[in-house]
Amino acid sequence: MRSLAVPTAVLSMLLSALVLAAHRYEPEHQGESPSTLKKIGVLLVNHGSRSSTWRQALLDLEREVTEPLRRGGIVKEVRTAFMEYTEPSIATQLKAFDASGYTDVIIVPLFLTVSTHSFDDIPTIIGAKEDAHSLEALKLEKIERYTPRARVRITPLLDFTSVLQENVLNRVKKLSRRPSEEGLVLIAYGDQTYSQEWSDLLKKVADFVKHNTGITDYSYGWCGHVARYSPDATTAAIREVLTTKTTAIVIPVLVARDEMFQVQIIADGINKIPDAKSKVRYRPDAILPDAHIERWVIQIASTYADKAHHGIAMD
Repeated sequence: MRSLAVPTAVLSMLLSALVLAAHRYEPEHQGESPSTLKKIGVLLVNHGSRSSTWRQALLDLEREVTEPLRRGGIVKEVRTAFMEYTEPSIATQLKAFDASGYTDVIIVPLFLTVSTHSFDDIPTIIGAKEDAHSLEALKLEKIERYTPRARVRITPLLDFTSVLQENVLNRVKKLSRRPSEEGLVLIAYGDQTYSQEWSDLLKKVADFVKHNTGITDYSYGWCGHVARYSPDATTAAIREVLTTKTTAIVIPVLVARDEMFQVQIIADGINKIPDAKSKVRYRPDAILPDAHIERWVIQIASTYADKAHHGIAMD
């Protein structure tokens, strides 16, 4: 076999071209700390609803927190995902973050306390957990799973702070007239698997109201998952406080306003009470909008984004 001799001038030109190419494609941030290479987004995840009123409340929350979160320069974008019923889904938004080259995504679950959604479904959707029950439920509901390239961190839930207690207290005060004659009724969606945790949450909220008003008696019920979408639990909870008090103050412990829950189920439960107009005070409102919730989202998302930026492991 005959060897191929490369002229010295040609070899010199090839070496010069390789050096130039290596310099041209050298990482722009070489020598800088790893944090400068981070691109961090925030994803606000909620349950989802067929109600446009409900969805709009969550989109309004996104709008209110976006500018404050981006102001520090660490968070580049804020998005909202609906876990069920409508787009954009969690998978859709995580794909969008990946397509835009995000290295980290902070998920803020807008749930009140632990549930199958927060503990099982979301981790399963993002590929961080293989829960058999969740996998079957996601398949039946045609909810897409997607494991992102970006590193995902999930923040604590709303019951992590006293924000929820303050929210309910403020709404009770707007309806209360003679606290000593009133009983408090809290109506929530609940979760059958974590029924004890939900009960503990409502007791905690009710005790907070009790210690900050003259209202001494309370009860609670379910309008959703635990009650299987029935008004009967609302009626029973109202009747319970009316055995000792003349008036019941009914507060929906629901993230946003959904006509099916606030207007149909809870209102139907109230209407089963004889002389409800004089015995029950009710406003079909929800936890949102609330500036305290907005501040909580900004604080918790900023804390997690800052730790992601500096590569600090979360507890």
